[in-house]
Amino acid sequence: MASATDLFEHADKAPPRATDDYSAKDIEVLEGLEPVRRRPAMYIGGTDEGGMHHLFAEVLDNAMDEAVAGHATRIEVELAADATITVRDNGRGIPVDAHPRFKDRSALEIILTTLHAGGKFSDKVYHTAGGLHGVGVSVVNALADRLTVEVARDRRLWRQSYVRGAPTGKLEDCGSVSNRRGTTVTFHPDPEIFGATVAFSPKRLFRMARSKAYLFRGVEIRWTCDPVCLGAKDDTPAEATLHFPGGLADFLAASIEGRRTATALPFVGQGKLADGGHVEWAIAWPLDGEPFLSSYCNTVPTPQGGTHESGLKTALTRGLKAFGEMVGNKRAAQITGDDVAGGASAMLSVFLREPQFQGQIKEKLVTTAAARMVEGTVKDHFDHWLSGDREAAQGLLDLVIERSDERLRRRRETEAARKTATRKLRLPGKLADCSRGSRADTEIFLVEGDSAGGSAKQARKRETQAVLPLRGKILNVASASADKLRGNQELADLVLALGCGSGARYDPDKLRYDRVIIMTDADVDGAHIAALLMTFFWREMPKLIEDGHLFLAAPPLYRLAQGGKTLYARDDAHRVELLEGEFDGRKKVEISRFKGLGEMPAAQLKATTMDPETRTLLRVDVPADARADTENRVESLMGRKPELRFAFIQENAKFADNLDV
Repeated sequence: MASATDLFEHADKAPPRATDDYSAKDIEVLEGLEPVRRRPAMYIGGTDEGGMHHLFAEVLDNAMDEAVAGHATRIEVELAADATITVRDNGRGIPVDAHPRFKDRSALEIILTTLHAGGKFSDKVYHTAGGLHGVGVSVVNALADRLTVEVARDRRLWRQSYVRGAPTGKLEDCGSVSNRRGTTVTFHPDPEIFGATVAFSPKRLFRMARSKAYLFRGVEIRWTCDPVCLGAKDDTPAEATLHFPGGLADFLAASIEGRRTATALPFVGQGKLADGGHVEWAIAWPLDGEPFLSSYCNTVPTPQGGTHESGLKTALTRGLKAFGEMVGNKRAAQITGDDVAGGASAMLSVFLREPQFQGQIKEKLVTTAAARMVEGTVKDHFDHWLSGDREAAQGLLDLVIERSDERLRRRRETEAARKTATRKLRLPGKLADCSRGSRADTEIFLVEGDSAGGSAKQARKRETQAVLPLRGKILNVASASADKLRGNQELADLVLALGCGSGARYDPDKLRYDRVIIMTDADVDGAHIAALLMTFFWREMPKLIEDGHLFLAAPPLYRLAQGGKTLYARDDAHRVELLEGEFDGRKKVEISRFKGLGEMPAAQLKATTMDPETRTLLRVDVPADARADTENRVESLMGRKPELRFAFIQENAKFADNLDV
């Protein structure tokens, strides 16, 4: 075998490559629209359904630019049965006179057949525009197997047709017209590019058109769709007139219809930007459903966000922090932009003079100045909105702080999970875990105090039964603040022992035990502790209850013995029942009351409460139709409003008898 030295010494003696396998003749120069047909994904993002619908977006953007510039008030969109789309506006119409540099060709033909040709590279014709690169309609022309454009301008009608980007003839003068102006573009996607079964989604086209009408309140969009295109389950209208004087406020109202919100009214407004453009927004904070942030620049959707979204988040965050500082809430300092905007349903639309996008399909705005301009304008309005309704502002602040607390808790749990991924799972030191590796048939007993824990540890079956002693009465999570909940060591140990997380981070697959058993003393104090624990599970791990994992143990309160016969009574009523039915009334029955589980010998605790063969377990179950009533009862008895508990006591005091206090 050759050594490394040999290889290096003979490296320059490799056979020479042919010098004519790569030369000037291999360099291709693509002209006209040929680059678009060769590499369509570079211009429209792909040749899938999304790319095909982008063709419509490009044509519609041109019509919208005329409307935003103040030259068009109406746009018509028509979808034919054969997937042909027509977009018509009543704007100025594309110029049809000869171009100064190309005397034998009209400006219309130059625009449709030449990349980077258009009237939007400066602000002489359009103050703000969505079509900025001069490739929009020419790309559509290149990727359409047929396209016809009609221009009504100066009371004359002009028409020219194209096939795959090439004109089929000269620009045709169709004679004089009256009461008509603007541009009409009719095109059909090329099956060679998009596949033989070319078909647009009426629902998607309608939503795209409707969003434009929402974004610019000065335009009316008339939608027409051949009924043949509509499926049986498609609720898209065949005809509709889209005009929304309320702008984004109407858009937001339609998007969150029927959902409860943190504030009675959304935060809506508009303002001018430093570059001469303007910004409009509409924001609500729903209490249910999925949040969203839909942003646009010059009516072009920016699904990947960008600098304008960053400016909005910064404005909302700074404004809410300032309000929190004003009302003396120190926890407001911990909130971030994701806390404020992450739970919001928001619409944002900016119009910029010279926006910069990432890529041709303009999915992300990267104009650096947009962040600063949007932040300055929105924050000023947000400050006034917050100070104008202090009660609503306080409710919003509380909601955002709760989300911030949840975020911090998730981060701590993630950090704990990351730490335990590289070393043995850390469990609370006072937990006596079971030895079985799987969850099947395992159970954990939650007991009050170390004394009861000691008895339970002696009475348990080590393979399948774990014991976690809890110190006294745990925190009432229904009335405690998020800070207290976060800092409570007993609950932290409980969550850690169960392994499944809590709140929004609860993962049923990570629950370490099949049964979670609350085992407290059979007296009033024990019942109170059990109620506190059930409140915790109801608020922080409702899925654990729903999946049937939560149980109550039924330990005895009394021991009854007569001769060689020993029985146990759960409570006073059960004691009377046993005395009358199970014992000889002529002989004395020794009755002893257990002071607590810690006072019971391990053998008795095992036989009465922990042995699956002889114990009684009560599963905690909340039927689906009773969950609302259960939540109301938990809030009344365990919540932050003492007047609700007082009212409950007044209403039910007459039913109380022989209280064990």
